[in-house]
Amino acid sequence: MLALPALLLSATLLGGVAAASPSVKLGKATVVGTSDGVVSQFLGIPYAQPPVGQLRLQLPMAVESYNGTLNATTFGNQCMQQSLAVPTLPDNVPPAIPATLSALVSVEMQGPPQSEDCLNLNVIAPAGAKSTSKLPVVFWIHGGGFQVGSNAVEPGEVVVNRSIAIGEPIIFVATNYRLSAFGFLGGSEIKNAGLGNLGLHDQRLALEWVQSHIAAFGGDPAKVTIWGESAGSISVAAHMIANDGSTGGLFRAAWMESGSAFPSGDITKVQPTFDFITSQVNCTSASDKIACLRTVSTDDIKAAMDQTPTVISFEALNIPYWPHADGVFLKDNPQKLVQQGSVAKVPFVAGSNEDEGTLFSLSTLNLNSTKDFAGYLKGNYFPDASDETIDTLMSHYPEDPSAGSPFDTGDDFEITTVYKRMAAFQGDLIFQAPRRFFLSERSAKQPAWSFCKHPLSIGTRAHYANTVIPTIVSQRNKIPGLGAVSNIHRKHSFLPADHCDRPQIHSSELSVIFGGQDMTDYLVRFVTTLNPNGLGQYFWPNYFPNYTQLLTFVDGDTPLQIIMDDFRQNATDFLTQLSLEQPI
Repeated sequence: MLALPALLLSATLLGGVAAASPSVKLGKATVVGTSDGVVSQFLGIPYAQPPVGQLRLQLPMAVESYNGTLNATTFGNQCMQQSLAVPTLPDNVPPAIPATLSALVSVEMQGPPQSEDCLNLNVIAPAGAKSTSKLPVVFWIHGGGFQVGSNAVEPGEVVVNRSIAIGEPIIFVATNYRLSAFGFLGGSEIKNAGLGNLGLHDQRLALEWVQSHIAAFGGDPAKVTIWGESAGSISVAAHMIANDGSTGGLFRAAWMESGSAFPSGDITKVQPTFDFITSQVNCTSASDKIACLRTVSTDDIKAAMDQTPTVISFEALNIPYWPHADGVFLKDNPQKLVQQGSVAKVPFVAGSNEDEGTLFSLSTLNLNSTKDFAGYLKGNYFPDASDETIDTLMSHYPEDPSAGSPFDTGDDFEITTVYKRMAAFQGDLIFQAPRRFFLSERSAKQPAWSFCKHPLSIGTRAHYANTVIPTIVSQRNKIPGLGAVSNIHRKHSFLPADHCDRPQIHSSELSVIFGGQDMTDYLVRFVTTLNPNGLGQYFWPNYFPNYTQLLTFVDGDTPLQIIMDDFRQNATDFLTQLSLEQPI
């Protein structure tokens, strides 16, 4: 039942509020934002001191004080982005694929100016919210492979507007965090200095900022839900397993889309990347290489960083910038921490898309035989695996194109003999198996729901709808050869005018949840009540180890369905065991 204060606030908001420039007192400062009369936005608020100069490659430091007038009417800088080079594609790929890749690169790389001075956040609140409103808060962590992205991409105002419309008003906070070599550099020097996973430390400091300041914007610091997609979702899982599984009072629930506790190993595994970057900027001979890196120009570090692997280069999902065990933020391999029970005991949602691996397999189209596939599995992911282990792994991802991804498309989209099996393998290794493992370990101990998106089985499904399988499966808007697409309502001025017609694959659920649709309602109710279900909604059952029900979002006359989370069970079980033994 909706509490009386929320009802009164909702009525006020729906009635309209004068669209004057809203302001909030923050310490000794006045923060001035914008408002359309329904939603107020405070953009680009710094939550940390600029990590530049001697603060580069250091733990983030909180802003000491706020003074004067803070103009929060435009987005702040985005963090330094790693350049993504579109792989060369053969002529036989479906014509929509090159356009999709180009759109992905252009969207993620456009936005506010790039700068190391980028640790800022946005607060989007109902226009009638006051310091006494105590509204629930959702804290958004953007995706982008820990290499690109910013808090300016997704339209949080859509979520807030929808929350007002259904009488469950919430506040949306979105943070930037350092990326790639600036935020996730690894190696023994980094580990010894206690400076691993800096981007996760940035996020943690932003959560601490919320605890200190969100009440001034109308939020309740005791009612924070952390929410992320892709790299953001992996980050959410990292916060759940950090600090020996204690929330530290920073959040009370978690929502994860396309990412979970990542199957990564020790941070020293990525020593070659540290060595490469230091050599490129002439720091190899320095007695203190990290100190030397702090003296190098931003452009020189970016130039070196841009030569390292990305999620759409040949190395695909084995990039050097994943969160790794560093002994500080992550005290052990993420999946081992889950296995040990070092997990925050809060309600959570964990979901994925059916065809998570297609986008990341386009860079491996030069592989065209079982021998090539075996060599890639061993060389790129499991160098210590025996030939027998590789053979067993390949048996779960056979050459038969009808068993590959995009799933349920028969022999269609067999760009090469390896593409569909590679896409199935990579999607399971990085997304499905970790999600399923996290749920199997935790769903008996705390409230859990899951989702996955996949397409309907209609002929060849050339339209290829989105589908979310566990807990949420979406079968809406798919693109030939890749899978689910997303007509994301990213309407900020720096995006191309026709962006809403461009498909997003791996992140396809974002069009639904940031589109003010049914999935948005589930999110809002989860944030407000710790349960995604509400009056009049299709019931989304809990996920249990022995009863793995998933909510699916589909096209057609029955837009929501429940299925069991048992697809490719033997394959994901094998991958989970293998990645526990040999983390990437």
